[in-house]
Amino acid sequence: MSSAEPVTGWPAGPDGPEDGEEVDVEQARTLAGFRIGVTAARKVEEQRTLLHRRGATTEWAPALSTQPHHVDDADLRAATEEVLSRPADLFLATTGIGLRTWFDTVAGWGELDRLRAHLAEAEILARGPKSVGALRRHGLRELWAPESECFEDVLDHLRGRDLSGMRIVVQEHGQSLSMVAHALRRQGADVTTVTVYRVRAAEDPGPMFRLIDLIADLELDAVTFTSAPAVAALMEAAASVGRRDDVISAFQADVVATCVGPVTSAAFELWGVPTIEPERSRLGAMVRLLETELPSRRDGLSVAVAGRLLLIHGDVVLLDGIEIVLTPAPLAVLQRLLVNPGHVVARADLLVALPRGNASSEHAVEMAVARLRAALGTRTVQTVVKRGYRLAVTG
Repeated sequence: MSSAEPVTGWPAGPDGPEDGEEVDVEQARTLAGFRIGVTAARKVEEQRTLLHRRGATTEWAPALSTQPHHVDDADLRAATEEVLSRPADLFLATTGIGLRTWFDTVAGWGELDRLRAHLAEAEILARGPKSVGALRRHGLRELWAPESECFEDVLDHLRGRDLSGMRIVVQEHGQSLSMVAHALRRQGADVTTVTVYRVRAAEDPGPMFRLIDLIADLELDAVTFTSAPAVAALMEAAASVGRRDDVISAFQADVVATCVGPVTSAAFELWGVPTIEPERSRLGAMVRLLETELPSRRDGLSVAVAGRLLLIHGDVVLLDGIEIVLTPAPLAVLQRLLVNPGHVVARADLLVALPRGNASSEHAVEMAVARLRAALGTRTVQTVVKRGYRLAVTG
C-alpha cells in the first residue's frame, strides 16, 4: 500500500481513534532506528505518517477488514423495533462510532426522533468520552460514565444495585457482549442487546502472517493495536500457523505491545502479555508514548564526540538526533572505534573489522575513515600518528 492511498474502513473497537481527532505532525526523528508493526485498518496512513515523521520504519498488516464495518440492516431494524417495543430503564452506550452508526442508520428509516425520545426516558450510562460525545450530539445526556473508560467499571457500577425486573438495553460494538448480557440477567435484569455491526477478518491474511513471523523472530521493536478485535485476530492467526506461543514469548520479552487504550490492553490479559497504553485513548498520544518508551529500552550506545551527541542502535547512527546513513565499511570502523570510545585502535585491527571484500589493504581503512569523517564531521575521528585512529570523545 502506498502512502498516498486512503483507508476508509474502521473495524471498530472501543478504544479506536475517532473522526476529527487531531493528528500530531511533529518532525523530530525520535524513533529513528526502530521498526514498528501496525495492525490498524482505519487511520492507518495517519498512524504510519506519525511514525515515519519520527524516523521509524513500519510494517503494516491489517488485523481486520479494511472495508467499512458490516451492518446487517434487517437485523439492526429488528433489534431497534425490539428496543422501541417497550420502555427501557437503563441504556448502556459502549462506543461513539457504534452509536453514530446506529443513529445514522435509523435516521435513514425516518425513525431517529422516535428512538432518541425513547432512549431519553431511560437512565443512560456511557463507557467513555467518545460515547458521551455521540450521545450529546443527539441531545441525550448520560447520568454516569467511568473515568477509566473501561466497560468493566460500568458493570462494577451496576453490581451493587438491585436490577430485578429492570429492562436494560446494551449497545454492542464490533464484538458480542453476550457475556455482559448474561451477567446482568443473573442480577435479574431483562436485557436487550443491539448489534450495530460486526467486524470482519482481513481479506488477505498474507501480511498478517508476515507480521506474525516478524514478531516471533524478534525483528520488530513494537506493534501497535487500536482495537481489542485486532488483538484477538492476531492471536487467532498466530495459532493457525503454530506460532502463538512464539508471539506471546516475544511480547513478554523484547517486542512492546502498544495499545491505544485500556479496552485494547485488556484483550492481552488472557495471554499474560504486558502492554503499554497512553493516558488518553488517542492515536497521537499512543505515538508519543512510543517516543518515550522505545528509546528508554534502546540497547544502543550514546557518546559525545567532538561536541556532538552520537547515538548507535544496531546499524542506525544518529548524530544530534539526525539519522546518518553509512555504508558497511565506515559503519564497521565506527562500531570498532566504539568498543572502547576514545582509545586508539590500530589500522590492522580496523582492517580486520572491515566487511569481506573491503579488507584488502590498510588503504581500505583510510578510505573507510575518510568516508566516516565526511558523514560525521572531520573532527570526529582523530589520527594518532603511527598508532591508528580514535573517536574524539568529549565530556
